[in-house]
Amino acid sequence: MAEEIMELKENAEHGAEERSLAPVTLTMAILAVFVAGVTLLGHRAHTEEVLLQTRAADQWAYYQAKEIRRRNYELFLDELSIFSLQESGKAAEIKEKYAKEVERYTEELKDIQAEAKKAEDEVKVEQSRADRYDLGEVLLEAALVICSITLLTRKRLFWYMGIILGLAGLTVTAVGWMIH
Repeated sequence: MAEEIMELKENAEHGAEERSLAPVTLTMAILAVFVAGVTLLGHRAHTEEVLLQTRAADQWAYYQAKEIRRRNYELFLDELSIFSLQESGKAAEIKEKYAKEVERYTEELKDIQAEAKKAEDEVKVEQSRADRYDLGEVLLEAALVICSITLLTRKRLFWYMGIILGLAGLTVTAVGWMIH
């Protein structure tokens, strides 16, 4: 990155000597600012993606823990129905208690599962946003490099191509920014 900055500085100094290249160097400076901004957006989107993925994994772990507890209660109810107990009245009372627990856990599991799926959907949205930012960054970096070729060759075609690529990069980035 430091080498690229030094190269850009040298190219800008070269362009300052030749006034006809001033728009090219200005375009390169603007593109460099956009690259920095889009890079920051991409890093933040990837960080958010990881945080959301962790939240989804935590929610699925919570779901699994509740499911294990519910299955344990079902197993206990099955055991109560198989074994003959001395106090059948007390056993019926315990059976009813654990049957209610199984019902409660079954209902809780639906809510927990819905939250986990919602978190997974949020991860997908953030992943799409991060992908757009990454593509926008690549296009902007390519635009910057292609514009710099203008300083070496003095052919404005490269400048125009760089501008077009830069606009494509900004468009892709804007699309990523609008994803919700």
